Amino acid sequence: MLVVTAVAAERDAVAAGLATAYGTADAAARVIAGGVGPAAAAAATARELALAEAAGNPYALVVSAGIGGGFAPAAPVGSLAVADAIVAADLGAQTDAGFVPVEDLGFGTGAHRPDPAAARALARALGAALGPVLTVATVTGSAARAAELAGRHPGAVAEAMEGFGVAEAAAAAGVPVAEIRAVSNAVGPRDRAAWRIGDALAALTTAFGKVPAALEVGPEHD
Repeated sequence: MLVVTAVAAERDAVAAGLATAYGTADAAARVIAGGVGPAAAAAATARELALAEAAGNPYALVVSAGIGGGFAPAAPVGSLAVADAIVAADLGAQTDAGFVPVEDLGFGTGAHRPDPAAARALARALGAALGPVLTVATVTGSAARAAELAGRHPGAVAEAMEGFGVAEAAAAAGVPVAEIRAVSNAVGPRDRAAWRIGDALAALTTAFGKVPAALEVGPEHD
């Protein structure tokens, strides 16, 4: 299992949880900090997948993980979110009539869908909200933008910046993908004083202590 986070603090939180799950850090899945944003995440994920394939030890699963914003009331601060769809929420065209997604432009796909049964099992095991997790290149900072995204993506549970990039690389390599987010703030007006990054990182550690059992991924599948 390859787990891709954006930054070192997320990587370390995930690794701590996996070490607990496996009983030793040496047996845990590979966890990397691939950088912030979908492009960096896609590049880092593609590189790791290619190196593993070339070494004859391909990954069985890729997980995009980290902290993110939660859509109220589905995913309050401190909770967890699991993606049943990994959506590039701002990939398309902005027109006078509104946003046009990339599929409607005829240029490809704007969403990847993890295995439904695996996503449901993961959400149950983690006590997480299950729904679309939106990937954006610009973090939402206003109520109007939050309302627009929620309107275009009914049932959305979280927003982050890397999931779609990870999913694109995984799809190109033919490897299943999942996304797990620990909610540090509400999607909406930007209020850094209300963010709970420490709590979200702690929730991420707790979550990844349960992930291998939930997905039945043992250390032999690293």
